Amino acid sequence: MTDQTDPYGVDAGSGGAVPQRAVIVGAIPDQPNRVLKEAARYAKLFGAPLLVAHVDVTRFVTYEDPDGYVHSAPIDIDLTGGESQLAAVTAAAAAVLDGSGVEWSVQQLVGDPALAIKHLAERADARLIVVGTRRRGLGESIREFFTGSVAARLAHRQSRPILVVPLEQPARDDEELWPDS
Repeated sequence: MTDQTDPYGVDAGSGGAVPQRAVIVGAIPDQPNRVLKEAARYAKLFGAPLLVAHVDVTRFVTYEDPDGYVHSAPIDIDLTGGESQLAAVTAAAAAVLDGSGVEWSVQQLVGDPALAIKHLAERADARLIVVGTRRRGLGESIREFFTGSVAARLAHRQSRPILVVPLEQPARDDEELWPDS
């Protein structure tokens, strides 16, 4: 396992190297292990490295140098949120992936999740992108209505295959997604 920071293009600890032909999995803190397990399964099937990507949405890209170095700035002065989320994602990945036989690493990205993962997938010439669905609920449904799901936005902005892993049991066809309160 290696730990890298790639704020939409900047690496720390690897000198800019991104595993090529990797399977990329979008990861967030407290995400069910099912998403990492499915991504690892496909990485093993492809004989490819697994790149666990966490996007820090509390930071944004300010500009990119011609050599590819990307500068970012925080939305909030408190930087501990992104660091603690990265630590949680890394710990969860280690718990699921250590001993799995899959070569894996973690990358921290910044900004819009769909654009950041798209950019990483281009740099890695990714074989597959794996993302989880959002949890059900009124708040998530409203947010998705205005911003779109990461999976849908990725599907419209790049040409790589995307595997969407449900986080929960699927809703029944007749089930209300948000009951009246």
